[in-house]
Amino acid sequence: MSRPPDPDERQLFRAEVEDAAPLDLELPEPWRRRPAPYPIEQPKHLAEDDQPLSLAETEVETHEFLFYAKPGVQQRVLHDLQRGAIPRELELDLHGLTATFAEQLCDEFLAACARRRVRCAQIIHGKGYGSQERQPILKRKVNYWLRLRPEVLAFCSATRRDGGTGAVYVLLRNPDKSHRSRQR
Repeated sequence: MSRPPDPDERQLFRAEVEDAAPLDLELPEPWRRRPAPYPIEQPKHLAEDDQPLSLAETEVETHEFLFYAKPGVQQRVLHDLQRGAIPRELELDLHGLTATFAEQLCDEFLAACARRRVRCAQIIHGKGYGSQERQPILKRKVNYWLRLRPEVLAFCSATRRDGGTGAVYVLLRNPDKSHRSRQR
C-alpha cells in the first residue's frame, strides 16, 4: 500500500531537484511501424530456369561413382537417393545402344517422367565392358546429358543391388512446385 506524499516531503523534494536539468537522451520510440524490407533482386546470371546450362562435355569429369546435385537440394534427400531409399517409378536401360540413339531415348524417357509426374527414376548405362576401348562411353554421356536438364535435381550411382556404378538414380523436379513458382 502506498500513501499519498506529505506536503512537507513534496516541498523538500522540489527544493532538492530545483537546479536539475533533464538529460538529453535520444531513445527510440517505444513502438513504431517499420517499413517493409526491400526485396533483393537475384542477378540475371543466377536464374537457373530462364537460361539453358552451357557446359562443354570436356568440362565434365566422369569418375567411377557418379554424383551430382544442384544447389538447394536438401542433404537428407541426397542421402536417401544415395541409399536407394527413394522408390524408382520408371527405369531406362541403355545397354548396347549407340550414343546418338541413347541420347534420343534419354530425352524421351525424361519427357515421359515429367508427364507421369515421376519423382525418382533409374537409368542403366552399363559399365562399358562391351565397348571397343572397354571404357564406359554411355556412362560419360549420361553424366553429361543429365547435368544439362533443368528437371534433373540430382543423380548418383545406384546401390550394388540395383546395378552399382553401371546405373544411376535420377531425382527429378516436382512438376507441381516448378509450375507454381513460374505462375508468381
